[in-house]
Order: sequence, then structure tokens, then C-alpha cells
Amino acid sequence: MPRFDGSTRVSAPARRSLAVAGVMAAALLAAPPSFAQAGEPAPPHQTPAERRAETVEQRIAALHAALKITPAEEPAWEAVAQTMRENAAAMGKLAADTAARIRQGLTAVEDIQGYQQLAQAQADELKRLLASFTSLYEGMPDEQKKLADHVFRNARRLGMHEAK
Repeated sequence: MPRFDGSTRVSAPARRSLAVAGVMAAALLAAPPSFAQAGEPAPPHQTPAERRAETVEQRIAALHAALKITPAEEPAWEAVAQTMRENAAAMGKLAADTAARIRQGLTAVEDIQGYQQLAQAQADELKRLLASFTSLYEGMPDEQKKLADHVFRNARRLGMHEAK
């Protein structure tokens, strides 16, 4: 297994693949992975898109439970969940497009543009998630807001919002 401490050279395509995977992971972390349920391994007939959708659904369900979403909050929660689904689908498509471009070969400028597109997509997705989550959060009673604060604060302290 290669080490990434500078003692082993990693090819440019491998570094790009790791960067793409890191950005994808960060985008899929709309809900902290500490809530993800390990579950069974994906059946071999599942496509990568189906596995990503399954993971997003697991995170949505786990975050729903962690935040103790009430029936009255379900409409606002559904907007958050839908945003998470849409963000995951968009990032999956962008990652697939980027992987195809990498296979075709990229110039240095195209490579940098790809990083910029991924970063911009992630920023746009976080903006959409923030808007939908803010609506949900503002409607929560104070005790539930404290719970949400705790859930996200602990995830951040443990580095759970960052791609590893």
C-alpha cells in the first residue's frame, strides 16, 4: 500500500483520482458520517450510483433520527433530505464526467479547471443545503436546536465533515 508521506511517488492520475474521491466524499458528507449505518456490503450487481444513493439514504435516515425530527417538522425535513439527494446525484455526475476527462488525458489548464469545477459544485451544494437546513433549524424548539448544535459540533470536532 503506497504511503502518502512523500517517500513514495504517486502517479498524476492516481493523485487526481484521490482528489476527485476526496471532493466527492466531502460533498456526500452533507450529514456527518458518524451517523452513517455500516450495514451490509453492497450487492455486486449494484452500480456505483446505486451504492451512493443507498449511502445518502442511510445518512438521511440516521440524521433524521439523531435530530429527533417530529411529524410537524417533516415538510421542512423533506426539503433538507431532497437537497441531500440532489447534491449527491449532482456530485456523482460531476465525478463521473471528471473521471471520463481524466481517462482522455488533460492539459494542465484543464486539470486545474476540473478542480475549480469540483470546488464550485461543492460550494453551491453547501449553499443549497444551508438554505434548506436553516429553514428546518429555525422552526425547531430551543431544546432541539441545542441537540442539533451538539450533533454538528461533535461531528466537526471529530473531523467528520472533512474528507479523509
